[in-house]
Amino acid sequence: MTNWITSIFLFALILNLLIELWLNIKNQFHIGINREKVPADFSSVVKLEDHQKAADYSRAKLQLARLGLFYDAAILLFMTLGGGFQDIYTLWANSSLDPIWRDVAFLVSTLWFLSVLHLPFTIMSTFKIEAQFGFNRTTPGKFISDLFKQWALGLALGLPLAWVFVSVMSTFINDLWWLYTWLIWMGFQLVLMWAYPKWIAPIFNKFTPLEDGEMKQRIEALLARTGFESNGVFVMDGSSRSGHGNAYFTGFGKNKRIVFFDTLLEKLSPDEVEAVLAHELGHFKHGHIKKRMLEMSLMTLAALALLGWLIQQPVFYSGLGMSEQSPAIALLLFMTVVPLLFFFIGPIMAIKSRKHEFEADAFAAEHVGSEHLISALLKLYRDNASTLTPDPAYSAYHDSHPPAKIRIDHLKQLAK
Repeated sequence: MTNWITSIFLFALILNLLIELWLNIKNQFHIGINREKVPADFSSVVKLEDHQKAADYSRAKLQLARLGLFYDAAILLFMTLGGGFQDIYTLWANSSLDPIWRDVAFLVSTLWFLSVLHLPFTIMSTFKIEAQFGFNRTTPGKFISDLFKQWALGLALGLPLAWVFVSVMSTFINDLWWLYTWLIWMGFQLVLMWAYPKWIAPIFNKFTPLEDGEMKQRIEALLARTGFESNGVFVMDGSSRSGHGNAYFTGFGKNKRIVFFDTLLEKLSPDEVEAVLAHELGHFKHGHIKKRMLEMSLMTLAALALLGWLIQQPVFYSGLGMSEQSPAIALLLFMTVVPLLFFFIGPIMAIKSRKHEFEADAFAAEHVGSEHLISALLKLYRDNASTLTPDPAYSAYHDSHPPAKIRIDHLKQLAK
């Protein structure tokens, strides 16, 4: 007889699949019917051919994502109820490894196997869709090199972390292991954030200090006006892999860095770059990053507390296709299955993210003026082939940024 865990799992899987499929198709249709005309607010900057390219690019990505929905659901069903996880665990259980190292090997090898299963979609996205629309600049050699670097880095960081988690769970299985695990995870996250800009990011990209000139002077003046201290302003060779432009903050404390993609600096004027940076500074000044970290840490704590109860329930394992119980199995099911039960949190986080974007835009408008951020956004929408006409329901459910028209209208109101 199917137990209640299996029923909840299948219900959440089917419901999530149906919602995502409906939104995907709805968005593709909405973009399609608006393909032949540039929205009035954008007609002075975006040509019809650019608008149509953005529509076709978005629809191509939606088609691949739709295929991915069914693929992901099939993989999850196969690995859980189909016995895939159990088969891998049995393979390691028959080895002569120490029980803790056996569980660590099971956890790391299974996560690696899942990443391999999703490689075809990464390849299709990079070498088919991105290449078709002129964005991909990654060679097969660089793609393979990056892949092996990611695997090596994942092994170097993940192996000791998995060992610590499994050891703590095994030692304190009837105690507050979930609290100790959470504290370790939070500490690891902070160390990773601190180390990322200086030691991890350079493994994949080249970072050079921004050259002296008008742009650097503007940026330094803006940083001084807003009281932001950083460990430097750097340019990243984003063009070595993609034609998309971006900018971001990374690190924390004295190890904070401001990073511009070289593709972004090629497309925007100094005024516009300053506006983009002012927007990012707005996130910092409003404490958005700290708030997001706090929210995520509390959700992780609640999820681990839930796992602390589930790990004691035999039905948790049997209901998801496992005939044996171990801390590693519980942790793997927690990482792959439990998030599915809380898919409704995604839209809530998207709402909060869009609110933060409006606040950051207001900060930029106050310090550099709305017009420069508007012109920068218009260029970025055009050059990154971002659709100007997303379906409202899809956008409300998924998008971390407000739709183009709503965002531009908000900035125009601020200008007034």
